[in-house]
Amino acid sequence: MPGPILHANTIATCPHGGTLTILPKSPRVTVSGQPVAVLTDPGMVAGCAFTLPNGKPQPCVTTRWIAASTRVTSLGQPVLINPLSALCLSAEQIPGGPPIISGSQTRVVAQ
Repeated sequence: MPGPILHANTIATCPHGGTLTILPKSPRVTVSGQPVAVLTDPGMVAGCAFTLPNGKPQPCVTTRWIAASTRVTSLGQPVLINPLSALCLSAEQIPGGPPIISGSQTRVVAQ
């Protein structure tokens, strides 16, 4: 499915409102002046306040990318596109749900 390419300054949150920051490892390929995000780049979450019904804190801290572009790559890795296929995870690797992308570049579309 085609979509805009995600990059270092993509505006995203976990499902509970924590800030998701994509940390591109390679600045070689850019869109909108920002390094593109690829399938192997880490996504870190800060400020998630999710707590289980029993009162145990289970905040999202990282992201697992599930799928990316099928045709566009950067240094051999598929670039991340919106809509995004990913899960936000707690420190115990418990899925908290998919991240919410609210702002990305709009000029480059990948498949």
